[in-house]
Amino acid sequence: MLTVTDLDLYYGGSQILNRVSLSAEAGRVTAVMGTNGVGKTSLLKAISGRHPHRGGTIDLDGRSLTHATAVQAALSGIAYVPQGREIFPLMTVTENLQTGFACLPRADRTIPARIYDLFPVLAEMKDRRGGDLSGGQQQQLAIARALIARPRVLLLDEPTEGIQPNIIKQIGQVIALLRDEGEIAIVLVEQFFDFAYGLADQFVALNRGEVVLSKPRAEVDRDTLLRHVTL
Repeated sequence: MLTVTDLDLYYGGSQILNRVSLSAEAGRVTAVMGTNGVGKTSLLKAISGRHPHRGGTIDLDGRSLTHATAVQAALSGIAYVPQGREIFPLMTVTENLQTGFACLPRADRTIPARIYDLFPVLAEMKDRRGGDLSGGQQQQLAIARALIARPRVLLLDEPTEGIQPNIIKQIGQVIALLRDEGEIAIVLVEQFFDFAYGLADQFVALNRGEVVLSKPRAEVDRDTLLRHVTL
């Protein structure tokens, strides 16, 4: 579904990504792993159109999204849940969810009951301001907001960061459910090794902005992967 080929990305004169390639298919989780500062977040920003890239291509179902803006990427079916969540703190939970309507035809601008099935706490707190939620609740809200847009590709940047263990478990269950339904390609950037290892079907390890390992789960063992992502 999503194919990234030989992607280069710079911040000023510093090259952050060097010919990075990956693919993400519907019904599968592609985990992008590595230590801090290797370019994982930059890769998601490039795919989602939030940061320009110089070289390489990004394609979704054969349609080029190379150098697409964030708006164009979102309208094409790419949803991005950023590190830090970026919910609107003064807007209610319902209003935060409604911001996902921007990518939808007017007739489809409703919050599906399924959102509250996936994240029951949001139904309980729908009139609460986003800033009043705990970190774990805000993370659930950020993922739910992305799902409102009915994406074909879901980009998740460090969804377990700063989250209590019981919420991590719930988020993992939602990701597994979305994967098993087979309709969405999921790209997961994650530092929590066991969380990513338990969910992923494909692993891409980065080091200094380059891919040092790219293999399906069946072709890489836990210890080998761990060595590549703790260099």
